[in-house]
Amino acid sequence: MAGSKTPAVELDVAGRTVRVTSPDRVVFPRGITKLQVVEYFVAVSDGITGALLDRPTTLERWPKGWHEGARLTARMPKPDDPKGDGFYQKRVPKGAPGYVETATIAFPSGRTADEVCPTEPAVVAWAANVGTLTFHPWPVRRDDVEAVDQLRIDLDPQPGTAFAEAAAVAPHLRELLGELNLIGYPKTSGGRGLHVFVPLEPRWTFTEGRRATIAIGRELERRLPGKVTTRWWKEERGEAIFVDYNQMARDRTIASAYSIRANGRATVSMPLEWDEVDKVHPDDFDVLTAPGRFAERGDLFAALRADRDPELDCSLDDALELAARDEADGLEDLPYPPEYPKMPGEPKRVQPSRDKDRDRTKD
Repeated sequence: MAGSKTPAVELDVAGRTVRVTSPDRVVFPRGITKLQVVEYFVAVSDGITGALLDRPTTLERWPKGWHEGARLTARMPKPDDPKGDGFYQKRVPKGAPGYVETATIAFPSGRTADEVCPTEPAVVAWAANVGTLTFHPWPVRRDDVEAVDQLRIDLDPQPGTAFAEAAAVAPHLRELLGELNLIGYPKTSGGRGLHVFVPLEPRWTFTEGRRATIAIGRELERRLPGKVTTRWWKEERGEAIFVDYNQMARDRTIASAYSIRANGRATVSMPLEWDEVDKVHPDDFDVLTAPGRFAERGDLFAALRADRDPELDCSLDDALELAARDEADGLEDLPYPPEYPKMPGEPKRVQPSRDKDRDRTKD
């Protein structure tokens, strides 16, 4: 996107001045500018701040905006070796203002990083000014970054399926969660999928959260054969909704509620009521329309805030009992993401079509 010579604009964000540079820079081809992006986050500040509050957060930055064919890279490219248009910022950017606080997290490799840890609306506005569209918070609080306090279930449509198929799974997931004494809160991913978050007592490990998600996914497979899958390898999934259980693994995050997604519509990840999941489409909610909905409905994800009433917290005990039953029946663990070291109890991490041992077994 072209640069801007327009003078910076100063916004009052909950009593703190945030400077927006290049305010007329076009961030989305629809004509949505950088100032409109920042103003969107200010309009939904109670919701986006609640979604990020006290959580280590990876920033998905698009400093020059999004365009058709734009590429997202794993880390910030070097100035003399650009590899993409957007990148994930896992460490607090240099030059961040003093009110931007951090939390130290550990990656699967054992390395650590100080990530942005939002504590007030101005942090979100500042991050938007440096190009952040999507915020990826960890499911932990900074006072104990090892204690998972959210279960996050990602219903991910595979080729041949779309949001409608994910929405069709939603009532079955809601029923199952109820049987496990869990209360879920749905939202659009901002893309084709559906996310369901559950507030948890802040005492669970990443491993326990992942085990519980696998068990929930497997039970959905049993109830909806051919329509839901937990198969990690894409070649095995078919035209089904994939329960991406690895989104509960350490350092794997999901776009927060009210985050903007990098696509042509400039959609946002919008919290929903359960009874409207099958009546909406992700394209209904974008940077221009979401503020009006937020003003009307309020924060439908307030129960997931880090400072929520502990009475809203759920226990994973029943879900982990379901996992234990599956394991007693011979169902083993499932593969971890490729960047992970080999994990205890993990099966062979080999694509089935390239597994020579598997081929010999079939013969």
